[in-house]
Amino acid sequence: MIINQTYNLLKACEKTDIEHLTIDGVRIGPFLTAVRLSDGSCGVASTMPDSHPFSSKESRDFGDFTTLNIEGQKVTDLFETVKESGVILTLKIAVLNAISSTRIASGDYHVLRNCDPIDLIDLSQQKTITIVGAFHSYIRRIAGTNNDLRVLELNENALNADQKKYYVPAVDYPKILPHSDVVIITGLTLVNKTIDGLLSAIPEKALVIVTGPSSSIIPDVLFANHVGVIGATQITKPELLFDVVGQAGAGYHLFRYCAQKICILKD
Repeated sequence: MIINQTYNLLKACEKTDIEHLTIDGVRIGPFLTAVRLSDGSCGVASTMPDSHPFSSKESRDFGDFTTLNIEGQKVTDLFETVKESGVILTLKIAVLNAISSTRIASGDYHVLRNCDPIDLIDLSQQKTITIVGAFHSYIRRIAGTNNDLRVLELNENALNADQKKYYVPAVDYPKILPHSDVVIITGLTLVNKTIDGLLSAIPEKALVIVTGPSSSIIPDVLFANHVGVIGATQITKPELLFDVVGQAGAGYHLFRYCAQKICILKD
């Protein structure tokens, strides 16, 4: 899996001392989750709700990585726990993004700052473009061109009424992705563990973009799996991050108050 391989890569990196890192702070909002690690690095991820939350009778839990038992936990324990929940999956991505932020800022990668990945696509030449996830701004931008647009989504109602003509059920990805010239994938697929299957269905000739708050991991493993561009999030005002997330902030709130868009390019 992309996440496990990325974690192992970070753990093996000489510049990253994961063994001593702990979760210093956490905020879990309805749309985003933010963490701060003991080295001061911060990361965010899209919040994945639990189908059986800890509060339900059949799954009540007061142990590790539950309410009041997250802060102070070691990063290694998070990735080695046998527990599974939406909270834990979300925390893993947010923590990976926090650890990755230091590596990405080190200058080891080709980074464009204040850049949205859609600006790197030549929309003047007709292509088949598939978006995985209801990126409304991308849909509007591409819909105004001559490109053939398709939107893979679990929930048709996530699209506006005028956008539903582009809707394709997410389960049909094996039929749609092989015929796409450009594929834009939401970083939420890292959280819900669907990205591996999606990437396996995309032809090598396609330009693959992974973007969104959850996609700010070091790009090595994604690049090795045919991803060409990562639309990541760089936290610029960490002192505001927890307030934004805790007050029902979404991705666009991050970019207004405490973050900037960056693109990491595969050379």
